[in-house]
Amino acid sequence: MSLNLTFFRCSRLTCSCSPFCYLTGDSFTFRFEWFYRLLPKGTMVKYFCCAGLLKCTWDQACVAYWQRYPNPYSNHVLTEDIIFREVTPSNCLISRRLMTKTSRAPRWMERYLPKHMSSLAYVIEDSIVDPQKRTMTTLTWNITHARLMSVEERCVYGINSENSNWTEIKREAWISSKVYGLSRAIQEFGLARFKTSATKTMKGFEYILAKMQGETPSRTLAETATERARGTALAAKEKAKDLASQAQKKQYV
Repeated sequence: MSLNLTFFRCSRLTCSCSPFCYLTGDSFTFRFEWFYRLLPKGTMVKYFCCAGLLKCTWDQACVAYWQRYPNPYSNHVLTEDIIFREVTPSNCLISRRLMTKTSRAPRWMERYLPKHMSSLAYVIEDSIVDPQKRTMTTLTWNITHARLMSVEERCVYGINSENSNWTEIKREAWISSKVYGLSRAIQEFGLARFKTSATKTMKGFEYILAKMQGETPSRTLAETATERARGTALAAKEKAKDLASQAQKKQYV
């Protein structure tokens, strides 16, 4: 589902929390307080949430998460670097990573971006893996083009309530823009791109999981289309040879 929400500035003007204290708090409270403070009062935010299911155990999902790049569905991810990582006294693994991605903007949006930055985006990803609660929570947000469009995503990976051998993913996103007069159009564009990205993320997960389990990953749409195109071209070539052969035979009759 998707809906428009209006957020106002948090009344809390100072926050002395460490970079990861919001991860151990309730629902990323501190992180989102910081996010709201950056938004002008009354800023419209596009909210989206969805759920997914991976037919693998929670442990397998966590391993696949750290091995998911590269895969055929994530060609837009260029680099991933670990900025910070540690294990807390409660045995939770907390990490912060910086990722570089290609992010082709629509032509009508490129006029608002510097030419050398219109196709690249830098994204921060924070995560916490809690082996006791059997949950992994991630929060990502872009640090480039944030004034044009800011996208914050929160994912929670947990054990499925109906099948303990499956993993469920609860995904939320907050999309905002500070461009006067174009914010609504930019938010709609961001939402559409986010939905597409979420679908590819799930396919990428399934691809990596299949490789981990020694199975043959399902072919991507691009691979299937390429094979079909080759088959069509080969059939056309053979047909052309037959026609040429028949034409030559008629000349000698």
